[in-house]
Amino acid sequence: MFEWSEEQLMVRDAMRRFIEAEVVPHIDAVEHDGVPPYDIIRKLYATFGMDQMARERFKKQLERKSAGTSETAEERAERAGDGGAAAMTLIPIIELCHHCPGIVTSMGVSVGLAAGTIMKGGTAAQMERWGLDLLTAEKIGAWAITEPNSGSDALGGMTTMARRDGDEYVINGSKTWITNGPYADTIVLYAKLDDGSDTPIRDRPVLTFILDKGTPGLEQSKPLRKMGLHSSPTGELFLSDVRVGKDHLLGEQEQRGGAGRESAKSNFVTERAGVAAMALGVIEECLKLSVQYAKDRVLWGTPIGEFQLIQLKLAKMEIARLNVENLVFRHIETSAAGKDLTLAEASALKLYSAQAASEVAMEAVQLMGGNGYTAEYRVEQLARDAKVFQIYAGTDEIQVTHIAKDLLRR
Repeated sequence: MFEWSEEQLMVRDAMRRFIEAEVVPHIDAVEHDGVPPYDIIRKLYATFGMDQMARERFKKQLERKSAGTSETAEERAERAGDGGAAAMTLIPIIELCHHCPGIVTSMGVSVGLAAGTIMKGGTAAQMERWGLDLLTAEKIGAWAITEPNSGSDALGGMTTMARRDGDEYVINGSKTWITNGPYADTIVLYAKLDDGSDTPIRDRPVLTFILDKGTPGLEQSKPLRKMGLHSSPTGELFLSDVRVGKDHLLGEQEQRGGAGRESAKSNFVTERAGVAAMALGVIEECLKLSVQYAKDRVLWGTPIGEFQLIQLKLAKMEIARLNVENLVFRHIETSAAGKDLTLAEASALKLYSAQAASEVAMEAVQLMGGNGYTAEYRVEQLARDAKVFQIYAGTDEIQVTHIAKDLLRR
């Protein structure tokens, strides 16, 4: 794949019209006035029939879960098409990130991570109870793994504990930097099993729980103030003797819930591939704005685009755009072939794309000088937003270790 198909371009153009009409007029409200982005997400789903498509996919997944069967080769081929589900998922991400990466972050965590985890590892009852409402954006989900003192050591450094008490579990601990945390209706939360053994905390099984907003002992903080992604509410979670039944344990079996480490790692792959698409959207927009500015801005009687140093900046931006676009296309082709990226491949994709987006956005600010430093010219927001690509879903440094360890194992 080296370019979008005609059908994909039609979807892209329709998405652009929606964004101009329904997102751009509300950017100040979600970026600066503290208005959550969820009504915009729901309107997006309704406008493009994404909620109905989610219901249809959910029905098929639920039938397979109940029957204990897997997706057939014919179903995979039908879903793949010329990029299939991956392409149609990534196009809205790219286009939204031209203007508001925070909306994508909130949507991706709710639908991709929270709902995705439940749909992959939950029972049929759990899928019906929590999965469908998240997939259709009727409810908002959070995916809670990071803690104040763990960060990049998310699994090993985790200290949130779940203790058995009869047929229930009692959970204590805290989570931080949780996207949608302040407003989430459903929280997919990871915790270590406290079974009273002498096993070091680092080595204990990781369980995955599904929690409801308003559960006694669960506190969801107000949104944190951040450098960027103001349109994506981020908060902390505090758990004090939160008591839940076994029906809240993902899969309702500890041996399956104990595979929480693998569940988390699988989500890292999905998350990192999504960051590459977000990076592409930021790069495309910064390049477009920079080219137009270079044509319009006149110094010493000459458009600044005539100056070689400005041309160098634009050329490097275009190189970054081509490289990241090719990485995104490769991901789409891999998905269409029915294959998954390895953790190392997803890490390489994310590492390069995140760095490229941050560099391009900062160069756009530099190219516009004082204007670029003001909110009116928009690259200021995109530069702040792009920086987090190098931090969330695993820092640059963590991506390096995943890539290198995979190479050294070969």
